[in-house]
Amino acid sequence: MPLLSDPAAVAGLVTREVRTGSRDGTPTRIAVARRRYPTDQADLWDALTDIERIPRWFLPVSGDLRVGGRYQLEGNANGVVEECDAPERFAVTWEMGPQISWLTIVLTPIEDGTELELRHEAPVDPEFWVQYGPGAVGVGWDLALVGLGLHLSSGAPVDAAEGLAFPTTPEGVTFVRTAALGWAEAAVRDGDDPAAANSAALRTVDFYTIVPEDGSES
Repeated sequence: MPLLSDPAAVAGLVTREVRTGSRDGTPTRIAVARRRYPTDQADLWDALTDIERIPRWFLPVSGDLRVGGRYQLEGNANGVVEECDAPERFAVTWEMGPQISWLTIVLTPIEDGTELELRHEAPVDPEFWVQYGPGAVGVGWDLALVGLGLHLSSGAPVDAAEGLAFPTTPEGVTFVRTAALGWAEAAVRDGDDPAAANSAALRTVDFYTIVPEDGSES
């Protein structure tokens, strides 16, 4: 991933919101990220849904990307395509081991491009939320949205190795910190305690930016 000349400004391109919800009587929290891209709705939809194009900015994906089909992201989540209304909206389950959450993407044409709204809803694990807050999932999506933006601007694939290393660079640390604190502010607006939310955000920063000792040479 090319170095960002102003990583805090790039992090600021995302509008963040946290909502409280429920599914089948189970409490959930919903992380909502919105970012505008200077491309048309059809191009953005293609970048998000074409099985050959997704790996250019995200992860290799296999499976059946139709309603009812299952997908698998290499080394990451899998799930079921639950809704697809091209080129406006799709929804999938987001499954990692026994944990199931729900991802919805909505594309809206705007005057100078297309707005992407990403909603990730997950059951509340109180201990995990206290430790990391919404930034645990939110910052991951922030990083993915950067990769998407770089791909859309050039048409070229994003270098996967550079993308993985980016959070540990000085620019990446600035980006992650700005994004994590932005998610903390969103959680506070939804009712979280400010001190607890900011502490969780700083732990999220450490999670994304500190290289494990046994992986320092990888």
